[in-house]
Amino acid sequence: MPFGVLRSCARPATSLRRALARTVASNAAEDYKVLDQPQKWTQFQLKRAEFKMLSDAFESYGSVQEDTWKPSHGLHKPASHATVSALLAAGAHFGQSRSLMNPNFIPYAYGVRAGITIIDLDHTLPMLRRAAKLVRAIAQAGGQIVFVGTRPDLRPVVQKAAERVGPQGYYVGERWLPGTLTNKLQLFGAEVVKDERVTPDLVVLLNPLANMNAIRECAIEHVPTIGIIDSNVDPRIVMYPIPANDESTRTAELIAGLLSIAGREGAELRRSKQETRAKRFNNNESDNQQYNKFDY
Repeated sequence: MPFGVLRSCARPATSLRRALARTVASNAAEDYKVLDQPQKWTQFQLKRAEFKMLSDAFESYGSVQEDTWKPSHGLHKPASHATVSALLAAGAHFGQSRSLMNPNFIPYAYGVRAGITIIDLDHTLPMLRRAAKLVRAIAQAGGQIVFVGTRPDLRPVVQKAAERVGPQGYYVGERWLPGTLTNKLQLFGAEVVKDERVTPDLVVLLNPLANMNAIRECAIEHVPTIGIIDSNVDPRIVMYPIPANDESTRTAELIAGLLSIAGREGAELRRSKQETRAKRFNNNESDNQQYNKFDY
């Protein structure tokens, strides 16, 4: 290597910073000289008008709108209806390695690509919609729904899902305590078990393999379960499986968001039905009072 190159490489950091500052200052000075002539100013105005015309033309397609899709929308603004394209964009079709595929998962596998099992989303979509109908029906009947996701990236997902459902929604984000359902007398106390509802009506698991204790207890207590089942998991461990990638946070946000919206719709239907019954009861009471008033 030439000596001059070695000498330039050994230059102190302060001199490098000074050279960089001089370069930035010279560039800034050149930028100020760009519009020093009327012709350049006219060209600048024409370019700005052209950009404004293109912006107005593509505004209707969402290119400059503030409500366009953002990565945080999967958690805070989930879609109410699932589509194959949304599942595909979330990476729900990526399974585990072909060597890890469970034999019972074969009906839900589309094929193998580069040694990775590809999940058939044509099976995932109807099973996801079936699970959403179940959540809506249970919430409409006044049931309690528990979302379970014990990975660090799944904790905000299950929390948002439970909050979206309302008072009927609960979540477990840290760890499923063994004996929560099968040993509730010693865990909660006889008075709590007698006066309050401890056993949920539905459990949604975003990472089933890490929560086998919860699945076993739900099976013993006859609690229906919904779970995201990857290619290395037996779909029979839960009552309502959803074949999808259980390691993708976006997939979990999509599925949990859709199920929580279905639960919120069921809770709203129940609330509106109760309000209708209350109004009908009040109207009947007022009619009876008026009838008794004129009864001799």
